[in-house]
Amino acid sequence: MIVEVDRLTHKYAEHVALNDVSLGVEPGEIFGFLGPNGSGKTTLFRILSTLVSPQEGSVKITGLDILRDRAAVREKLGVVFQSPSLDKNLTAYENLLHHGHLYHLHGKDLASRIAAALAAVNLNDRSNERVERFSGGMRRRVELAKSMLNRPIVLLLDEPSTGLDPSARIDLWAHLKKLQSDGVTILLTTHLMDEADRCSRLAILDTGKLIACDTPAAMKDRIGGDIITMTTDSPADVQSTLKQRLSIESDVVEGSVRIERRNGHQLIPQLIEAVPGLINSVSVGK
Repeated sequence: MIVEVDRLTHKYAEHVALNDVSLGVEPGEIFGFLGPNGSGKTTLFRILSTLVSPQEGSVKITGLDILRDRAAVREKLGVVFQSPSLDKNLTAYENLLHHGHLYHLHGKDLASRIAAALAAVNLNDRSNERVERFSGGMRRRVELAKSMLNRPIVLLLDEPSTGLDPSARIDLWAHLKKLQSDGVTILLTTHLMDEADRCSRLAILDTGKLIACDTPAAMKDRIGGDIITMTTDSPADVQSTLKQRLSIESDVVEGSVRIERRNGHQLIPQLIEAVPGLINSVSVGK
């Protein structure tokens, strides 16, 4: 495992933010942390990024303990925080230049790395423009370029899609997939289900506890398989008729009738025959 979290517990006064969390991340994964606000995602992110020291348990990144080898761990990390860390009065190039100095990078080596990083996020032609003129999506791309200057082995992203429009989110994920193909291991926090679905594996946190860790497909299959959604002008009639004729329980959600069932596609002909003329459309999803 490139990231190993072993029995991690962290408290703020009497509040338990993380409760005996253990997990491992394999090289080259896009590994997501999913959960509601207060689930422990941010605390775990702060510990992984070496901003906060673990109180109980241990964390190793590339085999290095984040307490004993903090400086060495930081050299292997790229970090993009949820809050912007760019100086808007500087150009994209200048932001990366000063960041590179923090990693003791100078001269031609730093210049070539900046050019490569900005080219990777399609901003080479805007490198000399002030960041204050950039859109939210462009600023996020500068943040990503900055995080890759030290050529990290592990990239940490805290809510990477915050403030991005749909088009910018598509661009972001295309870049993350490219980084993954280049061998970078990516860990990210999110509360967006569609973003979680793009991850190789997911850890679901709730009130500080790890309640599930698996691939998105395996998780969806575990909780019931397919969702059949029927749009209709008479949801109450459809629901009661299905219960009487087919003994099928259903829910009405926003005017549509929903049924959870494995191999849902096999049930569709029976549903249409049971309520002829009442169903406007039928869809099957996970």
